[in-house]
Amino acid sequence: MEGKYRVIFVTVVPSPYQRDLFASLAERGDLELAVYYLEAASPDSPWPEAPLRAFEHILPGFWLPLGPARLHFNHRLPDLSQADFIVLSSYMSMTGQLLMRWGMRGKKWLFWGERLRVQPAKWKAFIQKSLVKPMASAAGIVGIGREAEKDYARRFPGIPHFCIPYHCDLAPFQTSRRDRTEEETITFFFCGQMISRKGVDLLLVAFDRLIAQGIEAKLLLVGREANLPEFLAAVSPAARARIRYEGFQPPERLWQYFLQSDVFILPSRHDGWGVVINQALGAGLPVISSDAAGAGMDLIEEGVNGLRFTAGDVNGLMKAMEYLVTHPETARAWGDASKQKALALTPDAGAEKWMRVFEDLTPHK
Repeated sequence: MEGKYRVIFVTVVPSPYQRDLFASLAERGDLELAVYYLEAASPDSPWPEAPLRAFEHILPGFWLPLGPARLHFNHRLPDLSQADFIVLSSYMSMTGQLLMRWGMRGKKWLFWGERLRVQPAKWKAFIQKSLVKPMASAAGIVGIGREAEKDYARRFPGIPHFCIPYHCDLAPFQTSRRDRTEEETITFFFCGQMISRKGVDLLLVAFDRLIAQGIEAKLLLVGREANLPEFLAAVSPAARARIRYEGFQPPERLWQYFLQSDVFILPSRHDGWGVVINQALGAGLPVISSDAAGAGMDLIEEGVNGLRFTAGDVNGLMKAMEYLVTHPETARAWGDASKQKALALTPDAGAEKWMRVFEDLTPHK
């Protein structure tokens, strides 16, 4: 390829796992990058504000609450006229809808997104279908993970589809792990909001049942408290005595808690991806995940570095936990496998995958 690709990303908020990728793309000599965010920080964001780099910009505007979502309205949209590719990762915002329906007409643009949540209510499914309908005019759709790619391919079979998971900087998590002895009690670890969508209530019930069987284990929880008091009220005193809650922790300190643990668990009822699994792999932990977490489907090889269970299945989660408690040597071996898998998840590797997408969508003589 001669010259550079001029690429514009339009995304919601400066999240670290996207910014790590953008930094790697910006460092390449074969791409000219600009990134526009719909907002500087979300109200429930766990990420501290960090200085923007020269290629990053915050679009002026505001947002209105729409249930658990935020409806963004941005004005003075970026000049897209000179871009070779525009990558949009917001379909829920008014800004995203305006761009898909009118602002990117005649442009080569791609949608980049996590797996869509299955909507049980017919009216919600209808609204979701209406909002994603403009994706049919995209030059391609990049799913964040294999399950997302398959879902978008099913919805929009007539356009190219690609799979690029989140690639983020795992260096802090790749610190040498502590040596655990056979005498130590295994520590399970969950990191995230203490809410039902994340399956924390299921985790607590499974842990309670494990302790009731006389199995020695501990549970470490890190994240926003949210519904935790309500969930803990249903847990036996014996299990509560083995649960340690460390509250919300800033991102730069999370690695310390991963390194205090032996097994990471993500029991989500729905998670488009789940970057905490990337981090668990970097820390060298075996992972137990529900099949409703995108990262669990992509980054867990069952019987190699972890186990999956059916979302919502408390008994399946408990059996997975029991297996790793009673097979500590297997847990250590699976943790080593996780650490090896993390080597392929660097931001530079993600940037290279994006370049291949741009090349695939560029006509070559």
